Amino acid sequence: MNPAELVTALSDAYKANADDKQASEMSAYMRDQFPFFGIKAVQRRALDRDVAGRGPGRPEHHYLIKVVKDCWGRGEREFQYFAVDYMRKHYRRLDASFLDLGRELVVTKAWWDTVDGLAAGVIGPFVRAQGTVEAMDTWVKADNVWVVRTALLHQLAAKEDTDVERLFTYALQRSADTDFFIRKAIGWSLRQYGRTDPTAVKRFVAANEQAFAPLVVREAMKHLQPSS
Repeated sequence: MNPAELVTALSDAYKANADDKQASEMSAYMRDQFPFFGIKAVQRRALDRDVAGRGPGRPEHHYLIKVVKDCWGRGEREFQYFAVDYMRKHYRRLDASFLDLGRELVVTKAWWDTVDGLAAGVIGPFVRAQGTVEAMDTWVKADNVWVVRTALLHQLAAKEDTDVERLFTYALQRSADTDFFIRKAIGWSLRQYGRTDPTAVKRFVAANEQAFAPLVVREAMKHLQPSS
């Protein structure tokens, strides 16, 4: 099954399982920015697995890119969700040229639902695997809120492999930012690393609390007790 056939099969599966009522509710939840087929996550992922299983088990870079671009160009949001999950599973099959496209995906049809999946599940693992994490040093200084959010969240799943100096540096670099999505991302990135090293996060927040908005501090410390 070639890339176009795979996406056509995906479209057929989505259309056969569309739910207009759920589609309206899902679109409203995303502030009516995107149309939906109205397929909830559990059912959609089952459909996605079935369709993806008809394609190659280890898709090459060019195959992945064709599928992703086709999905990103389609209207219903489920296509973009498929693309994110497909890349999440096969990010090691992407070559170094992907990062430019990755940034394009971040800023195209951008909202937190796809951006967060790209940041933590695709871009972050990809740059760590490629040894190009320093690219995030440029992204975190960008003017685009979604590019910045991606840089802040790219280590969200890194756990003990987190570059702690980079994590804390990014948080301080964007500490004066007033954008809600950036503030939430700073707090979330710190809170997530707090699951791995709560002491380090508590000390960092305590030492820099005056630099951060209250929202950042609340998010970072949500599951942590303040340092004594």
